[in-house]
Amino acid sequence: MERRTRETLRYLGYGKNAADEKTLALIKDVFAELEQTAAPKSICRVFDLEQTEDGGIFIGNLKIRSSSLSRNLKGCVKAVLFGATLGTGTDRLIARASLKDMAEAVVIQACAAALLEEYCDQEQMKIAENMGKQGLYLRPRFSPGYGDFDIAYQEPVMRMLDCAKTIGLTMTDSFMLTPMKSVTAVIGAAPVKEPCPVAGCEACGKKDCEYRRR
Repeated sequence: MERRTRETLRYLGYGKNAADEKTLALIKDVFAELEQTAAPKSICRVFDLEQTEDGGIFIGNLKIRSSSLSRNLKGCVKAVLFGATLGTGTDRLIARASLKDMAEAVVIQACAAALLEEYCDQEQMKIAENMGKQGLYLRPRFSPGYGDFDIAYQEPVMRMLDCAKTIGLTMTDSFMLTPMKSVTAVIGAAPVKEPCPVAGCEACGKKDCEYRRR
């Protein structure tokens, strides 16, 4: 089973339970449609990183207070701000399905989330290759909303990336991203390599999340 299918089933809440053939066939069809409608884009920028003794984090001129992000960035000397989106076509696909078949819409939502994660992993590998030339190694992505990293930091991160102009990514007054299937994140870069995966579940302290990878 492909990783994207396993991730979709995780988002759908299957856990260790097996999915029936009808669901698996629907997931396969949805991914085929998403491949035609999604228009993934990403942006990243590298900033100097400083962590103060009182727990403050400076990424460029941005000051952040977050103990969970601080733990994730321990030992890092650079921070990569990252943004990615699947584009508006995915939102339209979900909206159309919601009007005719909510069950299908839920599957599309899950498939799109898995596709976005897959795309982000691929882009992070490219970033890792470039940073490796400088002798730096990446930590897992850490997004606003993880742990005590306040979702309000979405705004300065997007501003520093100029997301609206670069990848067409904006947000609502409540810090929700538009298009929906989008993400922003901070990725630490350290001179010491650690056995860290690129995906975010392993870096998040929310142990009771029903979608958490086991």
